[in-house]
Amino acid sequence: MSTTARAATFPTPRRELFDVAPGGAPVDLFTFSNTHGVEVRVITWGGIIQSLRTPDRRGRLADIVLGHDDIAGYEHSAAYLGALIGRYANRIAGGRYTLDGSTHQLSINNGPNQLHGGARGFDKAVWEATPFERGDARGVILTHVSPDDDQGYPGTLRARVTYTLSDNDALSVDYYATTNRPTPVNLTQHSYFNLGAGPPTDVLGHTLEIRASRFTPVDQTLIPTGALSPVADTPFDFRTPVLIGARIGADDEQLRVGGGYDHNFVLDREGDGVVHAARLSEPSSGRTLDVSTTEPGMQFYSGNFLDGSGRGKGGRVHAHRSGLCLETQHFPDSPNRPDFPSTVLRPGAEYRSRTVFAFGVSDADQA
Repeated sequence: MSTTARAATFPTPRRELFDVAPGGAPVDLFTFSNTHGVEVRVITWGGIIQSLRTPDRRGRLADIVLGHDDIAGYEHSAAYLGALIGRYANRIAGGRYTLDGSTHQLSINNGPNQLHGGARGFDKAVWEATPFERGDARGVILTHVSPDDDQGYPGTLRARVTYTLSDNDALSVDYYATTNRPTPVNLTQHSYFNLGAGPPTDVLGHTLEIRASRFTPVDQTLIPTGALSPVADTPFDFRTPVLIGARIGADDEQLRVGGGYDHNFVLDREGDGVVHAARLSEPSSGRTLDVSTTEPGMQFYSGNFLDGSGRGKGGRVHAHRSGLCLETQHFPDSPNRPDFPSTVLRPGAEYRSRTVFAFGVSDADQA
């Protein structure tokens, strides 16, 4: 194949200025796509997936993630739209934990707890970025150095996240980190998906399947109680495909506490490799999303705190439950739960994690 033909078939990643961060640092936008028209747009502010365009069953492309058109929208939002989350995804009780006999007080930003790494977590950092082309894959490598005592976490953490779009319509997210002091690490990607990419604005008509026989129930501040409860005979049983709206209003204490689904599911898995975690589908568009991961858990969040006060790309209102998150991760509050899988990273060790988002369409026309 000639160079010209190959360039036309597999577009080279494009870099351009997106906006300027508070303090004056430039925020770049990287755009990369495949031969089927799937297009990913990533900004260096928070490593955010700003746009993700996929085809419906008729081949029509549309953006399936919530986001903003400028940095001001992200800076003033508390929704973590599309962002990389660190050092610790989800909540840590009281923003405090003890490791090797030393107690560490973290910043508090969610009632009495810390959420998603604190008030200035990885979602508010400007990451260094390098685009790449590798065969029929395109993407961007993001790096960030979190200094010692960042949001109260000990040690200097060097993080790297690689977004890779393949020609089989899969977006892989590979996480890597090292530290010079023992510290908890739990990274995730916080995109809000709406596979309908348009009216109706909520996600209640999406069908979801989660490969999990247990979940971690939470207290009134959304901290796990420590139990690993069976999903059987509860509204949390997604082992077979279920409409998200079918049971979200059920008379269930955990749904009342979360305002809907905002819970960690304990994935059914064997071994340490990548396993299928979830399948999301939307009947009118035919779009599907399969999530696979090396992580032990996945937080399903049904967009309960979106309230219509925020406006995103093109002025689109971020209405109640207009997007949902499937956040692959370790369990919330693991630093305070020795019976949960450990999140401690020590000097000389490497943090590695992989999640794959695979996009497709269903055959049946249900529009």
